[in-house]
Amino acid sequence: MSAIYTTDDLGNPYIIVREQDKKARLTGLEAIKNSITAGASVARILRTSLGPRGQDKILVSADGDIVVTNDGATMLKNLDVEHEIARLLVQLSQSQDDEIGDGTTSVAVFAGALLEEARVLLEKNIHPIRIADGFELACRTAVAHLDSIAEPIEFSRDDTANLLKVAKTCLGSKIVSSQPDKFAQIAVDAVLAVADLERKDVDFELIKMDGRVGGSLADSMLVRGVLIDKDFSHPQMPTEVRDAKIAILTCPFEPPKPKTKHSLDLSSVEEFVKLQNYEREQFESMIKRIKDTGANMVVCQWGFDDEANHLLLQNKLPAVRWVGGPELELIAIATQGRIVPRFEDLTAAKLGKAGLVRELSFGTTKDKMLVIEECANTRAVTVFVRGGNKLLIEEAKRSLHDAMCVVRTLIRDNRVVYGGGATETSCSLAVAKKADETGTIEQYAMRAFANALDKIPTALAENSGLNPLEAVAEVKSRQVAEGNHALGIDCLGKGTNNMREQNVYDPLISKRQQFMLATQLVKMILKIDDVIVHHSV
Repeated sequence: MSAIYTTDDLGNPYIIVREQDKKARLTGLEAIKNSITAGASVARILRTSLGPRGQDKILVSADGDIVVTNDGATMLKNLDVEHEIARLLVQLSQSQDDEIGDGTTSVAVFAGALLEEARVLLEKNIHPIRIADGFELACRTAVAHLDSIAEPIEFSRDDTANLLKVAKTCLGSKIVSSQPDKFAQIAVDAVLAVADLERKDVDFELIKMDGRVGGSLADSMLVRGVLIDKDFSHPQMPTEVRDAKIAILTCPFEPPKPKTKHSLDLSSVEEFVKLQNYEREQFESMIKRIKDTGANMVVCQWGFDDEANHLLLQNKLPAVRWVGGPELELIAIATQGRIVPRFEDLTAAKLGKAGLVRELSFGTTKDKMLVIEECANTRAVTVFVRGGNKLLIEEAKRSLHDAMCVVRTLIRDNRVVYGGGATETSCSLAVAKKADETGTIEQYAMRAFANALDKIPTALAENSGLNPLEAVAEVKSRQVAEGNHALGIDCLGKGTNNMREQNVYDPLISKRQQFMLATQLVKMILKIDDVIVHHSV
């Protein structure tokens, strides 16, 4: 209730009306247009980041943390968005990132273009529901056309040329575009190393990504094994162990202690010596158990003191301490070893096996990392990124993740369409043709959908310094005249609009998902005719 009936001390009736300033409300077309304005404004932020010539954005958080990126999902995730409809666009980009891993900028730009076209139709007094229905019909037409123009690509573990072409297309707009061949090769090799081609499944849990400031992007590499940010516990231990049999422990290298509160009183030197000898015997017993299994290396989740470290060195048993839980699990998976919680449970069958364990040193710093290679399970790999600063490394990791997601998508469905706005232009022509055949008012919404599709090649041309109207008009006319759906925007100035010759490909699943997700979001926004916002007091 917005009002309360009551009486005063003398019994006189009066009505208390609740404060209305705490609530804001928009209804009807005003609510829809407000929602469209909010969503389109977020999409405009991303528009200049689309394509290989797209610009980067620098995002500074409230804590002063800096992110430099042109990845749509990363940008939107780091924006402090208050408007409820604008937040939906952030979630749209995140959905594309979670499902496909690439196309996050394109899907947001396309959704923004659809919203702007919807506003024009609303001003012509076309009902929002009819607009939503028209967009749905147009989306179905575009998706059906995608299936008709998609082409399968062949690949195998030995023949990865086609996968490399698609990975390079993904990396073309990223910060690592200066090293496209190297990073495309890393992405393809990493995914194929962990992929099950028969089941068409890729387990990203087996791919670890790490980075270290220093060197250049060209120094990045793929380690067929595990890389951990640790070194051997004693400087005199060997920096290389061949044919390693690794004991993977989660129990500490220390004498057993009672679980309850305890105290130990020593009243003489003899008692102290006795305690010291007891601890030494315990350490020697632990080391003997490890040596008896045939292990020649120890990886421990916990630390150990100098005495245990010295005894390990004396017994020629290289050790690594303070290894985190996730790294310990990855080592166990890679070496096919078992994580052992107690020394009594350690047996030869539970040891992990690796052909080589070595330390990596970096420049003039004392930083070191351990590389475990030639593992029993060859499916575990680590991508190691180098760069001049932390921001560059983080963006390179995001770029590689996108490229690996694209390769994973192709393993699931090997059909591709052409990039550079070629696919959007072809679908735009198909939707416009279908609109001419539609006799209802939905044809206006279908033409608006076709216009929104044209906004993608238009944005690519703008960002590449071309005249957008001329570039898009030329490509559309040539596609109609030649019947060649591979003609797109020549963003890199290579002298040809044929994306087949430029090797610019996009996975079919990614493009289909962009159309469907953007259309679903815009339909939902068009059906919102009442926005009630409660302000906090």
